[in-house]
Amino acid sequence: MEDLVLLDTVERYLNGQMSQEEIAKFELLRTQNADIDQLVVEQQMFLSQLNHYGERREYKHQLHQVHSHLLDAGLIDETPDEQKGAPIIQLWRKYKRTVAVAASIAGITALTISGSLHLLSPKTTQSDLQMLSRKMNELEGKTNEQSKKINQLISTPAKSPEGPQKSSGSSFLIDGSGYLVTNSHVVSGATTLVVVNKGREYIARKVYNDNVNDIAILKIEDEDWKTVTNLPYSIRKGTVDLGEEIFTLGYPRNEVVYNRGYMSARSGYNDDTLSIQIAIGANPGNSGGPLLDRNGDIIGILSNRDKLANEVVFASKAININKAIEELKRDSANHSIKIPNNSRLKGMDRVQQIKKIQDCVFMVKGY
Repeated sequence: MEDLVLLDTVERYLNGQMSQEEIAKFELLRTQNADIDQLVVEQQMFLSQLNHYGERREYKHQLHQVHSHLLDAGLIDETPDEQKGAPIIQLWRKYKRTVAVAASIAGITALTISGSLHLLSPKTTQSDLQMLSRKMNELEGKTNEQSKKINQLISTPAKSPEGPQKSSGSSFLIDGSGYLVTNSHVVSGATTLVVVNKGREYIARKVYNDNVNDIAILKIEDEDWKTVTNLPYSIRKGTVDLGEEIFTLGYPRNEVVYNRGYMSARSGYNDDTLSIQIAIGANPGNSGGPLLDRNGDIIGILSNRDKLANEVVFASKAININKAIEELKRDSANHSIKIPNNSRLKGMDRVQQIKKIQDCVFMVKGY
């Protein structure tokens, strides 16, 4: 109870709620009791950080409101546009080192301030000093870890060429050694292909193309690529029932996006029997993304959408993916492809399924 009363007194002092007589008495007490003086310093720092956090939240909230207003008014367009994105990418490349150095300086500054407070604060007990020392070591460890990440970012050059981006879409792994499936039209006309997952870029090459079924297979050929030992999903061999729930992950923007829908027709555009029609929200950039059933099995690949109707999307069936893989395996250089046979997602809730799948879904950028 005494601690609560003392803390309340400190807050009244810091908030200017004391009379002049109370202030004089409290400041005299601070000079006579190092523990109380230390409590005042710590509480002042805590309130300062709390106020700063509140100001940041309010600022972000205002920015979100302005963004929503501009979006509703049609004054901004979030549709991916490589031409709009190019200046931002170039600015990042130009000032990436500066930003990283600034981040490092911020970490060092935090350590310096903490050390200064330790030196300038009144003498405390040995246990307080040990606790402060532990906190300093923890902070230093976190700063060193952040510095390593920053250095890694600086030393890893961007894989994307400087020229204009011609196309963008989605893709997904069919073999952990770096084979991905996407749409043929996503990579058509591109001489350089870059695939991206969680900000990491990898150079890829087209090793198979089927314009008729709109399927292409890419191979990551990048020294930074690390083989994925077990893909979480499998490719479904059976048929899909009308009305069956499906979902997809893709890159209509610079971060992965989840959409859910259902199968609405057993055939695709113009009654194409090698594709299906699904009712789902999709945007440019979703093309080439995986279409999955409720168990997380791949049942197809998103191909195109009906621009005259809402949520009418067409997908190439999984049988076309299997056919493309078998044709590619006839090439001796690619005969070792092993498609996943078993899904590890059955029985999981959707959030956990997405966490497992999103590491295997990549943005495709064509140059």
